[in-house]
Amino acid sequence: MADTTRIAAASCPAPTAEEPNLTTVLDTSTFVPPSPLPTPSITIEFCDRCRWLHRATWVSTELLLTFPPPAIKAISVLPLNADDSAGRFRVWLSVVDGSPILVWDRKLEGGFPELKVLKQRIRDHIQPGKSLGHSDKK
Repeated sequence: MADTTRIAAASCPAPTAEEPNLTTVLDTSTFVPPSPLPTPSITIEFCDRCRWLHRATWVSTELLLTFPPPAIKAISVLPLNADDSAGRFRVWLSVVDGSPILVWDRKLEGGFPELKVLKQRIRDHIQPGKSLGHSDKK
């Protein structure tokens, strides 16, 4: 654990004379929430009663690894627990100039997304020229 702490400390430099000190940085009155979410961003809605949290977080991790910032600036995982959202698993893409794009809906598509297909659909909207490596092979 000590090694991990040293690595993390090395990647985040201490404030310099020009930067605020730790007391100022931790002053909650200076915090500004990210509202609305920066774009492009992804929202994954899922039925909490169906216990799909692990699937939603796995998909979000894979998407963030494939499209690191600034390609995707935020990914939200939104659990839903209502009768009208039973069985839901949707992936939305919010882009700068437009309304959210429905990238995947479990009920319309007949199942959960294959990550290869989901990544291709998102790529086609935000980085059309990007190679997805093995995910692009037929």
